Amino acid sequence: MVNPFEGISMKGTLQRITLAAAAVAALLGTAPTLAAGAHGEHAGHAMPMASAPIGAPGEAARVTRTIDIDMTDAMRFTPAQVQVKAGETVRFNVRNSGKIRHEMVLGSDADLQAHYAMMMQDPGMRHEEPNAVSLDAGKHGQIIWKFDRAGSVSFGCLEPGHYAAGMKGAVSVQ
Repeated sequence: MVNPFEGISMKGTLQRITLAAAAVAALLGTAPTLAAGAHGEHAGHAMPMASAPIGAPGEAARVTRTIDIDMTDAMRFTPAQVQVKAGETVRFNVRNSGKIRHEMVLGSDADLQAHYAMMMQDPGMRHEEPNAVSLDAGKHGQIIWKFDRAGSVSFGCLEPGHYAAGMKGAVSVQ
């Protein structure tokens, strides 16, 4: 009978387990840092931290207005320009009226462009963060977002080819 543990020292095994545990602890220790960004983590990597403040996930009980957004295979959002007031919590009812997958992701221009580049490398990635909704053809979803300061918040579809084709818009926060 062959001993599967022959040649393996207990001390070496414990050292490897300790190193592995330390690595896991270090990774878990970064989770709050990643989650503190505007996007969170998905599909095995973290979305970049927001380079500009875009607001925060909103509470359904505090929604002051609902805005319907339609996504189409013409690579457009309707409406593509939205105005809200600083401090307002908005529910976006998002509908994919196209025949292919689309998504709506809120972020700064820089963050959307950077993440779009990642999406080109990993086209199967799906977004399930508070600032995003990814929808199959004919499906509906929601984003509830609090716009806490004046400025501009961009949104776009980061599916490969869509953002580059002009599938983007902006929220003007007054």
